[in-house]
Amino acid sequence: MQPRNMSMSGVVDLAAVKAAGEAKVKAEQARAQRQDAGADATTASPLVIEVTEATFESDVLQRSAEVPVVISFWADQAEQSKQLNAVLERLAGEYRGRFVLATAEVYANQLLFQQFGVQGVPAVFAVLAGQAMPLFQGLAPEDQVTEVLDQLIAVAEERFGIVGPDVDPGAAPAREQAPPPPPRPATPQELALTAAHDALDAGDLSGAIRAYRDVLSDEPANAEAKLGLAQAELLDRVQGVDPQAARDAAAGAPGDVQAQLTAADLDLVGGHVEDAFGRLVDTVRRTFGDERDTVRLRLLELFEVIGPDDPRVASARTALARVLF
Repeated sequence: MQPRNMSMSGVVDLAAVKAAGEAKVKAEQARAQRQDAGADATTASPLVIEVTEATFESDVLQRSAEVPVVISFWADQAEQSKQLNAVLERLAGEYRGRFVLATAEVYANQLLFQQFGVQGVPAVFAVLAGQAMPLFQGLAPEDQVTEVLDQLIAVAEERFGIVGPDVDPGAAPAREQAPPPPPRPATPQELALTAAHDALDAGDLSGAIRAYRDVLSDEPANAEAKLGLAQAELLDRVQGVDPQAARDAAAGAPGDVQAQLTAADLDLVGGHVEDAFGRLVDTVRRTFGDERDTVRLRLLELFEVIGPDDPRVASARTALARVLF
């Protein structure tokens, strides 16, 4: 998956002379206070914290006067966000305190989620001297993550005078656990989504399809429900289909739209993603009118199953655009 907004372009607005000057003063004051108090830089604070709405001011805003704070928004249902957190936690140790990682679970911190304008998870922001900037969204290759972190640290020092202490990762506590937020009752939409997931896991495809459609009738933009519906409909379409017979039919009749749609579904279920996309792009090229529109819509549905940020989807979108335009 290719990350979006993988840049430090937001730094330009944060580097105004007045803001940078005030930030440098705050950073110098914070360092002086720490020295006066005799604090040991190697054990003063953890490298990874779990932040909540209640602790955001002290854990992020105040701390950002002394060290860049990287905020990673994640969700338990989003496996990629947990994978990215694991990479960022390891890098926090390797960077020896040059930045602090704050993780925020989106469902427990809806207000933060909205205030930062998060469009989906994983999403990573930075806070310097109390000012926020987007870093990237999506699961990024580690070399690109480190490139952005290096830029962030350089900007923090050059423009804001903020230099994180050199921390021994073995001496610093690995993670500071924030007090758990009070439990909240699930919303009707969350309950409906859970019921849809349960039906899909149980193999009740027709029930899952109905449940996902119910969620989308109330929340048309719910990405999780869109993905679940696309998966359930895909599995429902290939139930009872003889794979070999379907592929033979598609090979013998390149102009048979239904045969190509069925073969593409089987390709995707079998893990042959590029084959499925390529088959349908070729079918779009050979068809016109309603048939072309039918194939195009099926291809868009399969994009939903794989995920819009997958590079194979990006390549197929480009190929589709060449065919259509």
